[in-house]
Amino acid sequence: MFQTFDDTASPEQGPPRLAELRTEMAKDGLSGFMIPRADAHQGEYVAACDERLAYLTGFTGSAGFCIALADIAGVFIDGRYTVQVKMQVDTDHFTPVDWPATLPAGWLRAQLPDGGTVGYDPLHYTPSQIKTIEKGLEGSAISLKAHENLIDRIWADQPAPPQGSVSVYPDELAGDPHTDKRARLADDLKTAGHESAVLSLPDSIAWLLNIRGRDIPRNPVAHAFAILHDTGHLTLFIDDEKLDDAVKAHLGANITIRPPHAFGPALRSLTGPVRVDDTSAPLWVVQQLEASDVPYVFAQDPCVLPKARKTSAEIQATRTAHLRDAVAMCQFLHWYDQQAPGTITEIDVVTKVESYRSASGKLLDISFDTIAGTGPHGAMSHYRVSHSSNRTLQDGELLVLDGGGQYLDGTTDITRTLPVGDIGDDEKQAYTRVLQGMIAISRLRWPAGLAGRDLDAIARYPLWLADQDYNHGTGHGVGVHLCVHEGPQRLSKISHVPFEPGMIVSNEPGYYREGAFGIRIENLVVVTPADTLPGGDQSNKLCFETLNFVPINTRLINVYMLSQPERDWLNTYHQTCRDKITPLLDKETARWLEQATQPV
Repeated sequence: MFQTFDDTASPEQGPPRLAELRTEMAKDGLSGFMIPRADAHQGEYVAACDERLAYLTGFTGSAGFCIALADIAGVFIDGRYTVQVKMQVDTDHFTPVDWPATLPAGWLRAQLPDGGTVGYDPLHYTPSQIKTIEKGLEGSAISLKAHENLIDRIWADQPAPPQGSVSVYPDELAGDPHTDKRARLADDLKTAGHESAVLSLPDSIAWLLNIRGRDIPRNPVAHAFAILHDTGHLTLFIDDEKLDDAVKAHLGANITIRPPHAFGPALRSLTGPVRVDDTSAPLWVVQQLEASDVPYVFAQDPCVLPKARKTSAEIQATRTAHLRDAVAMCQFLHWYDQQAPGTITEIDVVTKVESYRSASGKLLDISFDTIAGTGPHGAMSHYRVSHSSNRTLQDGELLVLDGGGQYLDGTTDITRTLPVGDIGDDEKQAYTRVLQGMIAISRLRWPAGLAGRDLDAIARYPLWLADQDYNHGTGHGVGVHLCVHEGPQRLSKISHVPFEPGMIVSNEPGYYREGAFGIRIENLVVVTPADTLPGGDQSNKLCFETLNFVPINTRLINVYMLSQPERDWLNTYHQTCRDKITPLLDKETARWLEQATQPV
């Protein structure tokens, strides 16, 4: 098993650790200290040694931060975690804060009316993040101060940094050798007048060099920094023990390997101008450059957009991975439909679906901890089952099942909401509205140049008609045997990045009723040029190609709410599922698939 079910949160440890932190703050003359979820690479998923937010507060969500002051400690969480945070932190000592409705600067102004100095680790905050907070504090007597990390000072048994091995990613799956990628990006640097670019995102480095790593569970990346020069030469700052002879041969003579501690001196020795992404690089990088008067400019990581625009080889590989994953999901759903209410638990669901993925012989890891939330747990959009929270599936409940696999040829992600026994009309109506939003995105055609903010409302419209909504984006970018959450594209009201052909994004509207149930339906889609329709006179349109082919549960649909085009889409989708997946299934599962995909 890749997934474990140990309780990772320790709410009872929070108060004494907070007291220790406050003692250190007082010693150093600080009024407060900021603790983010992210590590030095701004990772959503972090190594054990970087779980500082969880160590202090008990909160284990993938986004959030804490600001600890002398008399209050705010844990800032978004709408995905409003339920989870109450379960994981001691709310007598930590105060949940609705973020981004409440921003750090406004909260600090309210809590420190007489002013003060708030410390932060410049390795764990970006220039953009600090600039935003400082701008919000203008006119107050509050200042921010780059400071030694106080959590590391009090964390006596902090784990060592990860030392996972690096492997070569095949050029035939990547579509381009790393020599070609580096040459193209080097030309872009020259055109922009940049002598070099700092790379701090592990997935950027993995993509650029066609390598993968094992430093972070669920995400096949290695912790490293790099400097790409306008000559195409690259200096990689990584522990040499992670690299075997095959990887070094793959990297070649035009890549210099240096130890991590050499990164700072290397930055200070550059001539510039140096490109730094102020939204992802640590502020510490800027401090090193400024210490030696090295000129720098803020601009986007040069790998981010090329990585998002998948090559034809990457898209084809991803299609193959999704067919394999669909077989596992269909096998699971066949098994699930044979289980009576009250006989299986959330852990049973997680272990069973992982066993079917593993049976392919191709599963390298799961792409994130599988979400299997039944009843009120389904209302927690990022619920992770543990031995203490494990719940038996009861008649009349909904099960939200969200998971995926890391295969060499692709990263998969899929969500299906499933009935447990007989389901009420209220739940069915909400489910149908979510399905309508998902279908609307799947059928969408739009003029090139539009971004996630332009499309997100289309998925919400059916829910809005019933005064319902969901507190997360409609979709996130996805890598190819890389991170399951990948930027810069998002199907979200806050995303300004235009969609381009080759970008993979999730399509996952939902609905959550706290204490009762949750609903989410998700497929991955890839942006592709759209053919001009007969009678149409406008070209340059884009559309989505669906990558997942797993039945959508029809027992939960209120068919009378669906329009004929919506029924047509669903029936066509299910016919495609049968055509693509049936030849890959055993006879019993194939018979199940035939029944599960009958027209509505």
